[in-house]
Amino acid sequence: MSYVFWLLFLAYTLVPMFRQRMVEHERIRLIRELEKKRGTRVIVMIHRQESINLLGLPISRYINIEDSEQVLRAIRLTPDDMPIDIILHTPGGLVLAAEQIAMAIKGHPAKVCVFVPHYAMSGGTMLALAADEINMDENAVLGPVDPQLGSYPAASLLKVLQRKDINEVDDETLVLADIAEKAINQVRKTVYEIIKPKMEEDEACRIARLFTEGKWTHDYPIDYDELKSMGLPVNKGIPREIYQLMELYPQPQQRRPSVQYVPVPYEGNKPKNRG
Repeated sequence: MSYVFWLLFLAYTLVPMFRQRMVEHERIRLIRELEKKRGTRVIVMIHRQESINLLGLPISRYINIEDSEQVLRAIRLTPDDMPIDIILHTPGGLVLAAEQIAMAIKGHPAKVCVFVPHYAMSGGTMLALAADEINMDENAVLGPVDPQLGSYPAASLLKVLQRKDINEVDDETLVLADIAEKAINQVRKTVYEIIKPKMEEDEACRIARLFTEGKWTHDYPIDYDELKSMGLPVNKGIPREIYQLMELYPQPQQRRPSVQYVPVPYEGNKPKNRG
């Protein structure tokens, strides 16, 4: 019985590791295929929940310092005359990490294209704005980059001081409002710096304020048409290999899926009439 138990235990622990290795191998194959097709260095930043450890527990991802270290290293390893394609799918993350990556993107001499198959919010939007070209799925969105202090939008903290007598505001809120003002100014300056090569100075200032001043909620979806109207370099459509790559970054399996469909493309034929 103990022999059978250990066999089952090894199967339970090793099979997920084997599957993960196969998935990683397929990811690399698709990345190399895309690089050869476009003649670029491809950098993938996809933040989804993944079951990657022995017990299959989900781990949530976001832009962090480790990401900035890896992306900066990938850019350093890329020749100055080689274009870079960055595939972005992220809810955002640390401002410091996003700013480091954005400035590295801006500083790469060759063309940098960002591809957004679904969404790149907050810090992800900052990375997209730093690129020479943004390519989006027709339903993909970016978002505002207004700073958040804990659970509070920085712009909303400043409005507290505008709407209340300062003698009625507690010390903690005053400190947070001071930090909020500094955070907004810092992020606005970064956004201005990364977009000013693409447009006139006045327009760059306007766009930088628009993305950082808290006009929208932090999860407001900014679609292709709205970005195009701002004068940003956006295109509609992304290569099919990117959709295939997204399939290799699945959400953890649930007991009952919330979305189901037959995973094959259908032709546009009308159903036949049946007698």
